[in-house]
Amino acid sequence: MQKFRRIALAVSISLGLSVSAIAFEKPHTPEELPVLMPESQHATASKRITARFTRAHYKKVVIDDALSAEVFDRYIKQLDYARNVFLATDIDDFQKYRLEFDTVLTRGKLAIAYDIYNLNMQRRLERYQYALSLLAVKDDKNPFDFTKEELYSFDREKSPWPASVAELDELWRLKVKSDVLNLTLTNKKWPKIKEVLNKRYNYAIKRLKQSESEDVFQLVMNSFARVVEPHTSYLSPRNAERFQVDMNLSLEGIGAELRSIEDYTVIHRIVSGGPADKSKQLKAKDKIVGVAQGEKDFEDVIGWRLDDVVELIKGSKGTTVRLQILSGDSDDEANIKVVSIVRDIIKLEDRAAKSELYLENSDDANSKKLGVITIPSFYNNLSKDVKKEIAKLQEQGVEGIIVDLRGNGGGSLPEATLLTGLFIDKGPVVQIRDGANRIQVQSDRDGISFFDGPLTVMVDRYSASASEIFSAAIQDYGRGVIIGEHTFGKGTVQQHRGLGRVYDLYDKPLGSIQYTIAKFYRINGGSTQHRGVLPDIAFPTAIDPEDWGESKEENALPWDQIERAKYTPLNDLGSDIDYLTSLYQQRIKDNPEFNYLLEDITIYQAEKDNKTISLNFATRKAERLQRKSKRLVRVNEQLALLGKAKITDLDDLSDELDDLDPFLDEAARITFDFISLGKIAKK
Repeated sequence: MQKFRRIALAVSISLGLSVSAIAFEKPHTPEELPVLMPESQHATASKRITARFTRAHYKKVVIDDALSAEVFDRYIKQLDYARNVFLATDIDDFQKYRLEFDTVLTRGKLAIAYDIYNLNMQRRLERYQYALSLLAVKDDKNPFDFTKEELYSFDREKSPWPASVAELDELWRLKVKSDVLNLTLTNKKWPKIKEVLNKRYNYAIKRLKQSESEDVFQLVMNSFARVVEPHTSYLSPRNAERFQVDMNLSLEGIGAELRSIEDYTVIHRIVSGGPADKSKQLKAKDKIVGVAQGEKDFEDVIGWRLDDVVELIKGSKGTTVRLQILSGDSDDEANIKVVSIVRDIIKLEDRAAKSELYLENSDDANSKKLGVITIPSFYNNLSKDVKKEIAKLQEQGVEGIIVDLRGNGGGSLPEATLLTGLFIDKGPVVQIRDGANRIQVQSDRDGISFFDGPLTVMVDRYSASASEIFSAAIQDYGRGVIIGEHTFGKGTVQQHRGLGRVYDLYDKPLGSIQYTIAKFYRINGGSTQHRGVLPDIAFPTAIDPEDWGESKEENALPWDQIERAKYTPLNDLGSDIDYLTSLYQQRIKDNPEFNYLLEDITIYQAEKDNKTISLNFATRKAERLQRKSKRLVRVNEQLALLGKAKITDLDDLSDELDDLDPFLDEAARITFDFISLGKIAKK
């Protein structure tokens, strides 16, 4: 399951925005908002998406009134998830379009969806204007009374739509009051709070004004795609490019990760070894205020959308881009410098597999050694990288290996097979059934095991798709022990296909789609869909498997099973796992980190259904102090175990605890126990 979090382009993009933004001197009017309309390529793209989903999706897709109603509901939900923007009368008025979305999709008649989106922008503008009006007091006195017992509901997904503007105003009064209280609790005074929130709300308005036609089309098509199946999606041209970067871990550009802060495009991080790094002229927090291609004139990019700035900066290897840079510690435009950079191919090595040694006793030079291979995703050529890491670890004399797949959402299906093949001689790895019920078995056939010693695999609830294929195969063969949490439960295979044709004459590309073409199954015949992979040794978790992952996804495909593949288990680890589990359970009784975790789980379970928060200052301050005091006690207990001095204030805490990983430490202990059993993979 691919995750599109901060994925690098020519520069890597982080879309997280600062809480502050430039303030506006004049009030905003609805006339300032863009009136968005579909572009010429969108009708064609819509028709091609609909045709592909109905003809080639694993799930049989029928375009009818029932689907139209579902797409309509999903689209409205995407526009106003918290139900604090639209009025009930707006929703009632939209009902006439409820059964028209099949026409929107099949004929590319998108005007309805754009009309709804344009009204949503207007309503959002009205809401932010109201929020700003609450801050527009002339004196320096905070206008909110925090002695009252009021509650702010931060989850209104299932609440009724507001019946009047007055009801909407009350919801936003509470929202603004909550924002003010949060800043008050950080010891900010009213003038500063007013300044921060004015900038925040004004910047939100500016983002509304920068909305583009592609934003609407992407939202409509993904409302359709997610009604079909949760791992089906439309990718805008820019997102399609990011997908390829994520799979290949390489890009052409300058090698800087950017984010938008206020009106500026700011360098967040320099990619090691890239052109920006080699130039020695750029650093984190520098602001990019102008961009030029080669010797052409500069374009002023202050106030631009982040992805538009990225489009200017990225480019082919060997070409030159010039940047006007304002130092991060300066606001004086007289200090702008020009930096010229030749673009190049950049390898995103920080996202590649990596290994490290883990010693049973760090104070003993003759201590037993483990190798820990961390795999963030299943990108192209992953297995080759892991093979190199295994060789390095074997040269260092490791007796066992931990493969860490925590947080790994998957990726390339062939790479899951190739990775499994590094730890077995040969045999089936995964079964795949397509929409025509044809079953294909993907196998490792090289007859070589690159590591046949004790193996453990760490997983968590974010481990999905290709991670589950690998973990399930290791488990079914008895090749190793799976440790951690119940995995996500994604058992489907997606295909990525561009929408463009060679004969298209559109000014802009059509983007691409990712859609489900098959389901995969374990070699024992069971699907990982919904059920995921159950670890052999389970760590404590706050999340019930039924409340997480694929089981909570709307329109997810069901669990089923097929015949078992022909394979021979390498080991029967049943009794060994019982033994390892008994040692593990005995250990964690006295493990303070696990006891902290169990305590946190109890608190989470007690509070998880509460969707409101108090707006009483005394109540919130008392809760805050209680949490801080509890945290301080825990931190000092952890420091004492590390032989470090205690602290009296959490602000004095340095990074001593950042490297603590109690789950990895316990997985290592389990692996050392496993080593003592002498289990070697059979040939």
